[in-house]
Amino acid sequence: MCSLALFPPPLPSGQTTLCESNNQLLSGTNTEDRLKQESSPLSLYFPRESLKLHSRTESSSKAAFLDHSETLWMRSAAAWRDGGFTGLLNEITNSHTEVPKWLSVSSGCILALLRRVSSFHGSLFPHLTLSSEDMIAEFSQVLNWSDCVVRAFAWHPHTDKFAVVLLDDSIKIYNPKSATTPTLKHRLQRSVAAVQWKPLCASALAVACQNCLLIWHVDPCSLSTRPSSGCAQVLSHPGHSPVTSITWSPSGSLLVSASPVDTAMIVWDVAAESCVPLQRVGGGGVTFLSWSPDGSHVLASTPSALFRVWETRMWTCERWPCVKGRCQSGCWSPDGSRLLFTVQGEAVIYGLTFTDTPGVPTCTSKGPQAAAVVADLSETTFNTPDGDIIVGGEIQSLAWDPRGERLAVLLKGDPQAPSRPAMIAVFKTRTNPIFELLPCGFVQGESGAEPRLMQFHPNFQQGALLTVCWSTGRITHVPFYFLSTGIPHFGSSPSLQRPQERPADFADQSLFTELIS
Repeated sequence: MCSLALFPPPLPSGQTTLCESNNQLLSGTNTEDRLKQESSPLSLYFPRESLKLHSRTESSSKAAFLDHSETLWMRSAAAWRDGGFTGLLNEITNSHTEVPKWLSVSSGCILALLRRVSSFHGSLFPHLTLSSEDMIAEFSQVLNWSDCVVRAFAWHPHTDKFAVVLLDDSIKIYNPKSATTPTLKHRLQRSVAAVQWKPLCASALAVACQNCLLIWHVDPCSLSTRPSSGCAQVLSHPGHSPVTSITWSPSGSLLVSASPVDTAMIVWDVAAESCVPLQRVGGGGVTFLSWSPDGSHVLASTPSALFRVWETRMWTCERWPCVKGRCQSGCWSPDGSRLLFTVQGEAVIYGLTFTDTPGVPTCTSKGPQAAAVVADLSETTFNTPDGDIIVGGEIQSLAWDPRGERLAVLLKGDPQAPSRPAMIAVFKTRTNPIFELLPCGFVQGESGAEPRLMQFHPNFQQGALLTVCWSTGRITHVPFYFLSTGIPHFGSSPSLQRPQERPADFADQSLFTELIS
């Protein structure tokens, strides 16, 4: 079975990964190399001290502004709007001096019954007892989301601009070709878990918030640095919060959202502001979504030890149980024929291959009802000048570049053990004529910085460009220069200087191929 032992050892302290050239990851040891990478117009730094956090939660500040002269009906309507049926019952129960005694007592009994049922449900699905922020942190693709300076990141699918979500829930839009940096803020923009640009559109950005979805429409030609909240479209559905994951269809016609407390994933027609819940029994909610690039399938993870793969022609789904834990992350090959995914508590990557018939998955080596293990990332000890470093273990997230030739794996590490840091392992991949994994190396940042979030640029013509958001608040971009073996991709790419190539000092060794597994 494959192992991280085939990887070159991690870099010693003081060195950072600059790029891949001639099949080798190059590092910089002096300040000039690092400054050259960090001075790129696409590289950013957000000091934690510069971000003003919310002084109090929205619920705690509500009482300070509530007009207590409101009538019972007005307060009941507000409670229904904010808390649904439970909020309405709670308001009626607390207003015992203004309502008939039988109504107050009945509401209290129903509320107690609902809480008892909710408590029993919570024993079956422990995540339901978490607060909204803890739930987002638990199921986020971002490592240590609660304390992360950069909480979400999204490249635009067709241009070089990108959106950055910061710890204070503000969203900044960066474009190296523009001197204007719009900042997006909205009263409902709290606990942002994910953002994603709408395909085939220049201005629409979907934002997954604590209580709703926001669709910002930011005119790329506008010179305004603070678009008004009127530019944001608000989408919400009862019982569908917090929203932890969103994904657009490749055509941009549909948007799907997920919440760990809602067993239905919501398919939105954003233009019509209408939605259709797709509900299945079991799982306890939906935590993570990923739409295949060809538009044929949607991966939907749940908080339980199962996930579903929906085919989008008839919207039927295949149910896939996991042995140990929930499906933590997943990514699709460029043609949508292969799904790679990881399971919580396991240090392996699984693969599923899909036939031309929608909704009929088959495995590459074990038959149609099992997933193949394509990589084993169990803990491996490396000897470095700084001492022994242990790399591997549980996986936080996966990212596959749009050409299908580089796979980035974010390893969680152990925050309590300095010798077990979080690390990004990069594989060389090939999908045709057979699926193959090769070792590439580890991506590392400045001393003391650990990766929190990563994403590949959708249109980097010289190979692949991996964006990494670090624990220090810095965002850097690591280019992988190579000649693609697949169909060339057309589109713009960032102007990053290509360094002088150096010969590779180790031969390609196969970690996994379909023929030998």
